[in-house]
Amino acid sequence: MRRYHDAVASAVARYEGHVAKFLGDGVLVYFGWPQAYEDQAERAIRASLDALSMIERVTIEGGEPLQARVGIASGQVVVGDIIGDVASEAGAVSGETPNLAARLQGVAQPGMVVIGATTRRLIGTAFKLKDLGSQHLKGFSEAVAAWSVIGEGEAESRFETTHEGALTRFIGREHELGLLLDRWARSVGGEGQVVLLSGDAGIGKSRIAREMQEQLGNERHFRLRYQCSPHHTNSAFYPIIRRLERAAGFSTEDTLDDKLDKLEALLAMSTEDIAGIAPLFAGLLSLPEEDRYGALNLTPQRRRQQTIDAMIDQILALSRQRPVFFLLEDMHWVDPTTETLIGQIMGRSADAPVFMLITHRPAYTFPGTGHSHVTSVALNRLGRMEGLAIAREIAEDSLTDAAIDQIVTRTDGVPLFVEELTRSVVETGTAKTRETIPQTLQASLLARLDRLEEAKEVAQIGAVIGREFSYGLLSTIVEQPSQQLNAALEKLERSALVLCRGTPPESNYTFKHALVQDAAHESLLREPRRRLHHRVAEALIADGADSFGAEPELIAHHFDESGEPGRAVDCWLEAGEASIQRAALNEAADQLSSGLAVIGAITDPSARAETELRL
Repeated sequence: MRRYHDAVASAVARYEGHVAKFLGDGVLVYFGWPQAYEDQAERAIRASLDALSMIERVTIEGGEPLQARVGIASGQVVVGDIIGDVASEAGAVSGETPNLAARLQGVAQPGMVVIGATTRRLIGTAFKLKDLGSQHLKGFSEAVAAWSVIGEGEAESRFETTHEGALTRFIGREHELGLLLDRWARSVGGEGQVVLLSGDAGIGKSRIAREMQEQLGNERHFRLRYQCSPHHTNSAFYPIIRRLERAAGFSTEDTLDDKLDKLEALLAMSTEDIAGIAPLFAGLLSLPEEDRYGALNLTPQRRRQQTIDAMIDQILALSRQRPVFFLLEDMHWVDPTTETLIGQIMGRSADAPVFMLITHRPAYTFPGTGHSHVTSVALNRLGRMEGLAIAREIAEDSLTDAAIDQIVTRTDGVPLFVEELTRSVVETGTAKTRETIPQTLQASLLARLDRLEEAKEVAQIGAVIGREFSYGLLSTIVEQPSQQLNAALEKLERSALVLCRGTPPESNYTFKHALVQDAAHESLLREPRRRLHHRVAEALIADGADSFGAEPELIAHHFDESGEPGRAVDCWLEAGEASIQRAALNEAADQLSSGLAVIGAITDPSARAETELRL
């Protein structure tokens, strides 16, 4: 049992999950708590496959291997102390998701990983799956779809795993695409070029790379594509190894000789000295090479440099046959050895027809940007017209113009946000975008908040105040010393999640993305969130409202969110009367209708009738 528990715990730790409890021979594991990750569904599956593999190495009496089975479900849960007839249990979860995971585990055969529909949607094509059909599970009124995980998927990049179907029309980014094509033309002429393409998650880096590849479809060239992984930042040459395995066509049925034959066939495209370099590449791929090639009597350092030289020589040899398009995605997750290799390729390919396109997030700084043939391109948010075009294309005729306008306003020009929120609204059949954060975005939004650590609480309180909030109002709500508050706000600003205008105490702050504000707001439990809304409303009233630029409708919103409909209705009425005085009749109608929408929560029949009549 100890060896079994150790096997599971080590696999979970490798992918930064959390072992919540051991229940006899059962284990409950969380991914996404206490730390959220944008790929937590994928992490859960990888940890499960690794754990099952390690468990099979544990033998029991008689020499039989130990076996286990795994169920995975994804969804929102409440994590905290459960107080009741049983003792308080820190870190316990409540909700449908853990129950579904347990039932799916019951469906699994020994050695099998079974996932539910939400997990299936989140992982895209990252894994090969077998459809198990609809399952009738205890505790669930309707049949539940289930899949077993067969193994790793064949997609070359993260972009492909999450974009299974047809892509939307390429909209915007024409200027950036034109720049890339210009640099490609220069490289074809013998002036090697490097473009470092940076931008936030979802801003469209991979989509531009994909579009460029389509533009080059009819031109003869070699395409070398590499994908860095957040799970292998310390695995030397990881993206290179994965690409070599794909290019050589390795399969699980191959013997050692089969793999070495395929490797030699691949290397023959760029060199005649197979015997000289094949042992280096075989060692890189962890293929025992001594029987075929003899032992290489090299120090580890010398072997590493010879391997790097051989890889660069291979790229340059290919470039002498036709131009090379070298694409490396997500370099912010690169391992140090590959980073060294990339720097040396950049230096040696300056006079060769090699075009290198490297994508990364803004926080990453590549150490070798001093070359004259290196161009840095930062992707900014799309304009409003481009956002509207993307949303309309996805929605077709299923959403009103008003709903599409809300979507574009809330997604702030981030193409992925526009696409996912539009799809989510279409699927749910509701135009209330404020209440909709797509499951495909929830983890990445929460991961960005979790990275704020102690500043997360300030972000949550700011989110309760609104998309914009002032230092003055925030400081009256936050129960922290000013020095601690200032440090948290500086961290928020450095994270690029919040933009600042002015200096404290006269500063004002704005969430860069409305969906990040929504995620921060929704990550608070209901009662603490209600208490904060109440405190904000009282602060706005106590300070005469004008000092914070508040309007009655803003105070009404906070009383509505705090669960005080009577006070909210009074404010909506005041707001409507003020709008009528300004002849703003459309606004007045909306405000008075908002009051009528919540009036049913007033319990006193007489007071409710009188207020309804006034509204």
